[in-house]
Amino acid sequence: MNNQSQVDRYAVFGNPIEQSRSPEIHQMFARQSGQSLTYGKILGQVGKFSASLERFFNDPNAKGCNITSPFKQDAANWVNDLSENAKACGAVNTIVRHDDGRFSGDNTDGKGLIYDLTKQEVSFLNTNVLLIGAGGAARGVVLPFLEQQVQSIDIVNRTKTKAQDLASWFARKNVAGLSFEELNQNNKNYHIIINCTSASLANELPNVGDYVLSKADMAYDMVYLPKPTVFMEHAARLGVKTTSDGLGMLVGQAAHSFKLWRGVMPDTHEVLNHLRASL
Repeated sequence: MNNQSQVDRYAVFGNPIEQSRSPEIHQMFARQSGQSLTYGKILGQVGKFSASLERFFNDPNAKGCNITSPFKQDAANWVNDLSENAKACGAVNTIVRHDDGRFSGDNTDGKGLIYDLTKQEVSFLNTNVLLIGAGGAARGVVLPFLEQQVQSIDIVNRTKTKAQDLASWFARKNVAGLSFEELNQNNKNYHIIINCTSASLANELPNVGDYVLSKADMAYDMVYLPKPTVFMEHAARLGVKTTSDGLGMLVGQAAHSFKLWRGVMPDTHEVLNHLRASL
């Protein structure tokens, strides 16, 4: 018998996909926990994503997959069942195949962020959170923050209506959408400020006033680079005590996906150190 044909199979779908570190992360999780599996990358085609998923799951050994940009909303429409968080943000980054033939979708992005912040001993209770950007990255973290009993979440975006639309999606009095002008004119203290944009990849800063940023306890950039991002460096110069990039979030969300598939929560420390050293 060919044992390889019986090995559980996983993959990540995206476009582009070549840059994904997910196969490396999950193979390390598998070795660490004594699991036997394969994990690959699949380049999805815009407009043909459902067909790609169906081809993948035609293999009975295909047990689940991760979804990255730009297919997370397509994945939410494809699965049979959605977790509360996936329903709340309208996006799926993890699909699980069940023994009864149904497929469930979850979004572990926000769990990964909370996991990383918790590892860094960030306190959530009664804090004010500012999310910079109103795209999919911000959408995925609102409910996980609310579950940590933060006091408020403000979402700021260049287009105010997009921030307001995202805030209204959650229909909570303590979630609001702002323009940058409104943000920089208010006197609110934000304990945790999360840059949910990719501005740092272009070495650009979001239009958050220095006065607003300087009062934060934590400035977190969802992107990651070999050195501290321009957002992290700027926050540190302003006196922000703790800054972080998003590499820990990447590993954290992967760990939560792995747990959904395999029933084991892996140790992220070794994997995070390995990735950090290889950037």
